[in-house]
Amino acid sequence: MNARTEMPTGTDLLAEIDRLRRERNAVILGHYYQRPEIQDLADFVGDSLDLSRKAAATDADVIAFCGVRFMAETAKILSPDKTVILPDMDAGCSLEDSCPPEQFAAFRAQHPDHIALTYINCSTEVKALSDIIVTSSSAEKILSQLPADQKVIFGPDRNLGGYLTRKTGREMLLWPGVCIVHEAFSETELLKLKAQYPTAPVAAHPECPAIILDHADYVGSTSGILAYAADFPGDTLIVATEPHIIHQMEKALPHKRFIGAPGADGNCNCNICPYMALNTLEKLYIALRDLSPRIEIEEGLRLKAKVSLDRMLAMASGTVGLGDLGPLRVTGD
Repeated sequence: MNARTEMPTGTDLLAEIDRLRRERNAVILGHYYQRPEIQDLADFVGDSLDLSRKAAATDADVIAFCGVRFMAETAKILSPDKTVILPDMDAGCSLEDSCPPEQFAAFRAQHPDHIALTYINCSTEVKALSDIIVTSSSAEKILSQLPADQKVIFGPDRNLGGYLTRKTGREMLLWPGVCIVHEAFSETELLKLKAQYPTAPVAAHPECPAIILDHADYVGSTSGILAYAADFPGDTLIVATEPHIIHQMEKALPHKRFIGAPGADGNCNCNICPYMALNTLEKLYIALRDLSPRIEIEEGLRLKAKVSLDRMLAMASGTVGLGDLGPLRVTGD
């Protein structure tokens, strides 16, 4: 065991994390897809952008982001003066990996009459190459504000892009990326589960392929799925997204039953995000102790990426008109 991972024998991790949280003036963020013990100790639990915005509004000196790398980078973009740490720097994202910046730049160059509407699940470099960032909850609202004749590239999630096209009728040029977690759901096994629980609705994330979304009673973001779980009239819900979100449902709604949609093997084990799973209490403790691994972003790159995020926030709020945002097309340096 190397020095980076060594801990004193008998370390009370929860007590030590709390001590370091106070000493470092740190805020701990836990995504809905984190393991339950991390969600339970986090100061805030939520989806990626909401967590970054909440952390930016605090007076914390340190942000410990228990999520994946692009989420921690987003926190750094919005909080450049705070130290941002990620328990495991290998906690990446299949959507981010599917869209290398140099390939995305070349693709954009081939379609100069398109603007890039880009899902937040991407690297800082791709955000800087994009015109407007969207989340799963804001994408439709932002897309509706673009002129009907404006050609659009949507990436990196082809499933979310395809869902938006089917819902709005807006054709877009789709980057061919997918989330490996949401791709793992099996239509055959989902239909078996629906037959077993015929009155249970299905709530699905739009990162799922169309064959899964076609069977969903509700399609929405992680926060949207949680709201639906609270409001639907029945007592059993089938959930087609990363199953760790069910922890929050069970805490808030113990009188209801939540069942993770199955993968091809008939259970939901294959739908646990392997990247999210890299974060552990031990790694969080070490990250707070050492203030490492640390997210660092060159300032020029950060500012370019922040433009596309700021446009999203303005358009999603409905308080700023499209004409007030200036030229949308990224033209480079």
